[in-house]
Amino acid sequence: MEEDTDFRISSSCFITDHIGFRGTIKSSPSDFVVIEIDEQGQLVNKATDEPIYKICKVLPEPNNFAKKTKLDLQNLFFEEGSNQGISTLVGCSDDDRNHQSGSEKEAIINDGTSRGEEEKVDILGSLLDEKTNELLNHFACDIKEKWNSKTEQIDSSPEFFLGTIIDKNQRAILHSAIRQKFPFLITIGKNSGIVVKPNLEYKELCHLVSEEEAFDFFKYLDAKKENSKFTFKPDMNKDHRKAVHHFVNKKFGNLVETKSFPEPNYNAGNPHIVITVRFREKAHKHRKRSLLECQETKVIYTAFTLRKENLEMFEAVGFLAIKLGVIPSDFSYAGLKDKKAITYQAMVVRKVTPERLKSIEKEIEKKRMNVFNIRSVDDSLRLGQLKGNHFDIVIRNLKNHVNDSADLRERTLEAIENVKNKGFVNYYGPQRFGMGRKVHTDQIGLALLKSEMVKAVKLFLTPEDLDDPVNRAKKYFLQTEDAKGTLSLMPEFRVRERALLESLHRFGMTEEGCIHAWFSFPHSMRIFYIHAYSSKVWNEAVSYRLSTYGSRVVKGDLVCLDEDGDDEHFPSRKVHLVTEEEESAHTYTIHQVVLPVLGYNIQYPKNKVGQWYQEILGRDGLQTF
Repeated sequence: MEEDTDFRISSSCFITDHIGFRGTIKSSPSDFVVIEIDEQGQLVNKATDEPIYKICKVLPEPNNFAKKTKLDLQNLFFEEGSNQGISTLVGCSDDDRNHQSGSEKEAIINDGTSRGEEEKVDILGSLLDEKTNELLNHFACDIKEKWNSKTEQIDSSPEFFLGTIIDKNQRAILHSAIRQKFPFLITIGKNSGIVVKPNLEYKELCHLVSEEEAFDFFKYLDAKKENSKFTFKPDMNKDHRKAVHHFVNKKFGNLVETKSFPEPNYNAGNPHIVITVRFREKAHKHRKRSLLECQETKVIYTAFTLRKENLEMFEAVGFLAIKLGVIPSDFSYAGLKDKKAITYQAMVVRKVTPERLKSIEKEIEKKRMNVFNIRSVDDSLRLGQLKGNHFDIVIRNLKNHVNDSADLRERTLEAIENVKNKGFVNYYGPQRFGMGRKVHTDQIGLALLKSEMVKAVKLFLTPEDLDDPVNRAKKYFLQTEDAKGTLSLMPEFRVRERALLESLHRFGMTEEGCIHAWFSFPHSMRIFYIHAYSSKVWNEAVSYRLSTYGSRVVKGDLVCLDEDGDDEHFPSRKVHLVTEEEESAHTYTIHQVVLPVLGYNIQYPKNKVGQWYQEILGRDGLQTF
């Protein structure tokens, strides 16, 4: 069987010996329909009986729990303030809303505080004596006046000492209260006291964005509200966006990450690009939290069925991520699906409500995608969490093999009967390896397994012999290793390449820099290349096994005794090593023979096939454990 490509699977040993026929699959996407089968044995393209917005439980707002000192501070504000006060305190979007325009916000007065905050009880006034509070306000106003005059330069020398505050919790509250009221100031602990100084990074950001945006950004940064994000105003200047990306990542890259997205409801012909900032998950990973906090900061998970047509899965996920304002690693799925096909698969996205996902249905139809069976669930999916796949395949251009004069219809029926009665070897198909490309995915996987990170990056960015923007950018990178310059050439829609290049620009084209670059990809994508190499070895192992022993079950073979297990992932199966007596008695059939997929602590056959595994891995510079 052929596809419309010159790529061929090298494995050529099969379980049946009929002559067969030739034909073409995937002449069009509709000729190859793949429908995932979930763990309950149901086709995922069938509508569920659940209401479209079935919510398992009412989830609290996910962003009201930060560090304890911040929690105390915010509770004080919320108890005394109005709804206006809440929006000005947060200064960012906690769900899928965008950064508000200046006309929608509370106006900012000269000292940098909002009118809503003026109406609240002044927490600084309750913690500082009247004179100290007045001096602090004078210090803040003096800094702003000097900045606004544009004549006097401010270095790091001006500072104001609040005095000694013995109580540690009170100091923590004061630190945050000052930075929330005056984001253009920083506070430093010194001998049980607090020193206030100008925030020079605030001033530097004001050269790139409006002061209003800088004010809100530093409030957002100080609040450290989990799962929240901040969005700068739309920016059509790519070079200017780069400068903002560079500033934020250089100054705060260990705390936050930045992405450029088209603004929701944008005009496709003239998109408004915005920069979105959100906290890295690791920033809060090791923070001690109470059980109540853990329960109330539970992440929202929304499950759905994705239908896509003639679209690579990673491209589909990247497009959905842009529309929903999340990142590709927020999506999880049970398996990869073909590009040149119509595919249906289950997916789960984090931090997006069912209502939000439902709202983009019309937009994604233009990209040949549909989402349905939308519902809330309690967790993400993992690779292999499926029963299998159902295929509807159309074979076109049927013809006999060369020098075969038999009736084509008879050959076709003979082949169908043989497959029906004897089964077939379920080789991994060419799409697993990047069919028709210069560099196959298994080559990248092998480089990763050998920790050859620079080589893996160069393989990933190897261009095809095509003259288009993507391949011109890749060619430029291999010639210069100039990540910044390549970013300016790489189209915005190439999400993976741009993520890699942005990381290389930040960390450099070194082994360590390339490790950081690979970690800019979602885990499912990183592991995809490892699986590709493992799949290639498995294909070759099956071909070797059949050419060596045929359909006989021999001593040292591995057989699976649990016929109801999953076809590919079988940790619960009982795998048995065939003995000489069992070979003689023909105890098992070829359909029970299994071959291991590479991994840790894997059992290998104890015959020529096991030796073959050792040799092939040794050839590639690897070893078994």
